[in-house]
Amino acid sequence: KSMLFLGFLLVFLGLALPGTQGKIIPRCEMVKILRQNGFQGFEGTTVADWMCLVKYESSYNTKAYNDNGPSRDYGIFQINSKYWCNDGRTSGSKNACRISCSKLQDDNLEDDIRCAKKIAREAHGLSPWYGWKNHCRGRDLSSFVRGC
Repeated sequence: KSMLFLGFLLVFLGLALPGTQGKIIPRCEMVKILRQNGFQGFEGTTVADWMCLVKYESSYNTKAYNDNGPSRDYGIFQINSKYWCNDGRTSGSKNACRISCSKLQDDNLEDDIRCAKKIAREAHGLSPWYGWKNHCRGRDLSSFVRGC
């Protein structure tokens, strides 16, 4: 009887407490978002490039975050707190996108898209993202958009 109560309690807590995992955006939904927001051809990149970047940076998770020591990366595009957003803890943050890093971890991708495009525009491509450089650059990425 007490085990049953404990089970119900754990289920209740699991539903009541917010998870650390954000929305995992399905592959074809992410392709559609990128296409609708003008990523095809943007700074010489393709939607497939961006899809590969998002896969290796955040696994399509809107709440993804990675600690890099003195700075952190936030959101689906893993935008860095030293240069692009303000997390209130990274000293000398430039906050070039003029945004709180926490806004990059919600399910609204408008501000993430604006900032990611700013980064790509300034870099003339996707070289600031190590996930893209290490796993995507120079490879056949057609599988990332196939069937979408």
